[in-house]
Amino acid sequence: MKSNLARGRNLVSVLLFTVLLLFVPFGAEARTRARIELEIPDIPGYITLKCDFHMHTVFSDGRVWPPIRVEEAWRDGLDALAITDHIEYHPFKDDVKRDLNRPHQLALPLARELGLLLVKGAEITKKVPPGHFNALFLKDCNPLDRENYLDCVGAAVEQGAFVFWNHPPFRQKDHKSIWHPEHTLLYEKGWLHGIEVVNGSDYYPEAHRWCLEKKLTMLGTSDIHTPISFEYDPDQGDRRPMTLVFATEKTEQALKDALFARRTVVYARDSLYGEKRFLEPLFHESVEILNPEIVIRGKGATSVQIRNHSDIPFWIRADGELEELAIPRNLALPPDATVILRVSGKSSDREGELQLHLPYRVQNLRLSPEEALPVKLALKVTFIPEKQKK
Repeated sequence: MKSNLARGRNLVSVLLFTVLLLFVPFGAEARTRARIELEIPDIPGYITLKCDFHMHTVFSDGRVWPPIRVEEAWRDGLDALAITDHIEYHPFKDDVKRDLNRPHQLALPLARELGLLLVKGAEITKKVPPGHFNALFLKDCNPLDRENYLDCVGAAVEQGAFVFWNHPPFRQKDHKSIWHPEHTLLYEKGWLHGIEVVNGSDYYPEAHRWCLEKKLTMLGTSDIHTPISFEYDPDQGDRRPMTLVFATEKTEQALKDALFARRTVVYARDSLYGEKRFLEPLFHESVEILNPEIVIRGKGATSVQIRNHSDIPFWIRADGELEELAIPRNLALPPDATVILRVSGKSSDREGELQLHLPYRVQNLRLSPEEALPVKLALKVTFIPEKQKK
């Protein structure tokens, strides 16, 4: 009897061990290779592509092999990326053969397999001034290997490249962004198309202003050198900065057209930086009033439910007063959540229907370093006088 019981226990142990063998590797694999999507809506006429156009590998001063950058981008929910290794700086040249086109060649098969757009790029690395520039949509990186910065940028432009200025405060006194004569020359020649407004954890207010004043494209990049997980943890809501590109379709040509047309918004640390023509529809495509028609009885109060469909939180603050309603001054709209906005009447004898627009500003959607995006929340309100309240 004990023998049969022992055999039964042994059989159960074997079965449990087999189950663990089957499921533990699968669980680990699913956990480490899961894509963490970032829900940001499309806007009318365009699809929203999430992109990072500045990262490095062992072919310059990065710490990973090129296909790893592709897998990291896929896991982080990106749609497009560019590996932009330094043209002039190769600290691992004794271990890795110097070939300016090789990072793109190595990464491209995996990018195609995972459905990502991989843009061929490189970083022009000169002393300040003029500093560092990324060139995207290159056909051949080798012609950019020249001593003079104008020759480098000119060689990129000859290939139809999109050129943007990296981290403007780099090696500047007091970490200030300074516009030098060299940048004026590039700008006047039409060879400078954008500027990094965000690089890694740094936001550059002056670069933001320059993009607005000079009609240059705003970009946000990680400029990642280490494995991306060393710097950011999407599982905890901590995502790399990125450029949101509004393209007509998910193709490299449409991506390029959008960058040249300045159809971008910078996303970093739950804030968005961009022009009103993009920030405004992004907010309204994200936020929905679930009960846009309400009834206010006298000076009573009622609830308005507001749904945030995106993965971006919004912090809104009242921007003015209404004669008809009392509204909260501040409201947080968490990601993928519904919140209650309590509104109340100001008069006991008001009667009839009114279409009202509650004035707010979205504090983490920045039109400029000084200005938050103004928005109106539309409500149809039926007022019932106090005397009819029963």
